[in-house]
This record gives sequence, C-alpha cells and structure tokens, in this order.
Amino acid sequence: MEIKNILGLGILLVFVSCSNKKIDPAFMGKIEREQISVVTKVPGNLEKVFVSKGDLVKKGDTLAILDIPEVDAKKQQAQGALKSAEAQYQMAIKGATDGQIRQLQNKVNGLKEQFEFAKKSMNRLNIMLKDSLIPQQQFDEVYAKYQGAKNQYEASKTELEEARTGGRQEQQAMALGQQLQATGAISEVDAAEQEKYMLAPQDMSIEAINLRTGELALPGYPVFSGYIDNSIYFRFTIAESKLGNIKTGDKVKIKVLYKDAELIDGVVTIVKALSSYANIATAYPDFDMQQALFEVEVRPTDPEKVKELITKASVSLELAK
Repeated sequence: MEIKNILGLGILLVFVSCSNKKIDPAFMGKIEREQISVVTKVPGNLEKVFVSKGDLVKKGDTLAILDIPEVDAKKQQAQGALKSAEAQYQMAIKGATDGQIRQLQNKVNGLKEQFEFAKKSMNRLNIMLKDSLIPQQQFDEVYAKYQGAKNQYEASKTELEEARTGGRQEQQAMALGQQLQATGAISEVDAAEQEKYMLAPQDMSIEAINLRTGELALPGYPVFSGYIDNSIYFRFTIAESKLGNIKTGDKVKIKVLYKDAELIDGVVTIVKALSSYANIATAYPDFDMQQALFEVEVRPTDPEKVKELITKASVSLELAK
C-alpha cells in the first residue's frame, strides 16, 4: 500500500510539473513579414510572366511585361511634333531661305514698278485737273490707286527686311516653347514605355500573382504581392494587465512552437496601443473587454537565423529574467 501511495504521489508531481510548463495564451503571437505589392502605373495587358509563386527575386529583376500598344502610337505622334517644332524654331532664328528671299525681292521690285507708274499717272492727271481738262472724280480714282500701290510697296519692303533678319524675339521664344513642349512629350512617352517592364522594387518573395497572361491590368492594380526579404518580426497582442514592465529596447526570448520550442533572441522595438479588435495577434485572447490592448513587436537579433521560419506560425514571448 505504501508503495502505491508513493507511485501515486510521483505521478501527481509529474502532472503538476507539466501543467507549470503550459504556455500563457496572453503571451502568444505570430511570425510576420513586411508585405509589399508591385502595381502598374499605366494600363496594359499582361503579355508575359517570368516568375512563379514562391520564387525569391532580387531588386530590379523583371517580373512581367505588359503589352501597351497605345505607347507606340503616341511615340510616333510625339516624334513628329518634335521634328515640326524644331523646324519652326530654326526657321524663326535663321529667317527665310534664299529662295524665299528672292521671291520677296521680286515681289518688292514688281510693286515698286506699280508704285512708280501710279505716281507718274497721278502727276499727269494732277496737271490736267488744274487745267480743268478732267473731272475731279477721275483724278480721285487715280490717286486712290497711287496710295494703294504705295502701301503695298512699303509693306513688301518690310516683309523682305524681316525675312533677312529672322523672326521677332517673341516668335523665336514661342517656337522654342513649342520645341520644349514636344521634347517633354517624348520624355513622357519614354517613361510610359519603361512601365511595360514590371520590376521587383526590393529583394522579395512572390506569394501571389493576381492576374493571368492576357488579362488587363489597370493603373494601380497589384499584379504581384509578397514579402520583403529579411523583414521577419514577431507580433503579440497583450492586454494592459499582462503588459507588466515590457518596454521598447527590452531583450526577450521567442519560443517557436512548431520547431520543438526553439528559442530565438529578440529585442522589443514597438509597444503601442491598438485601436481595433481586428488587429489582435494572440491566438486565444482572454482578457477583460474594458482593458486596453497593446501591440508588441519584437525583432530578431540575428535575422539570418530566422529567415526560414514560416509566416503566421505561432510563437510565445518569454521575458528575460
């Protein structure tokens, strides 16, 4: 009988010992990684995808190519506008061509002959008018033709002078502005053309591909999503009654449950109040609803040691004694 009592006592002690090792749910949390998405800036059809789910990519790697046919058409339009603007600017600076100068010179010479003839006709009729040989109406008609020929002749001389000296400063500035505007349009099209290549913004793992080949990607649509490399951290939701003396900078131990309770060294980096129940990370929350909740974020001291841990797996927090 005494032996049975001793055995019973031993079994009871074992159960008590096991119960003391039970993990406090208040200090359980999750393994997290910082998420990242790769979105489109311009609309286009997904032409080709170079990665698959689970792939690890480096910053600058090409993830996919978009088919953007509108870019080629806009580029041709912009190139045509640029050539036209450059020609206008050069013409405003240099003035007319040699052929145009000759044409204007001939125009001036022809108008000069008309002006001289009108002047002679007016002088002859003026003498006849004084002798009352012609009516006043006839003289007025010839005088009007003389004035018209004179004005045309003066205008042609001014036109020839402008052609020889180039355009006005205002015309040159306007032509230069049009050239700069066309250059900006070319740069805009070149930038849009580069957006057809979807590149990895950081070293990351591909966790989701949200479109299939041929589907339309609208601006701002997250085609790829995943986790930033070496961004692992541990997140806990702790009620204020359990918060104790946890503060930023404390060294703690993290127990990874699925790896036979392996311990990992970490440092508390964030302690902040939660504003919504949906952000709770504890697996089995058990607290007074009147209590405030706090998010505790722990970063590993050796990121390389934990890079293979599974995201969203459960861990427990052990404060250093």
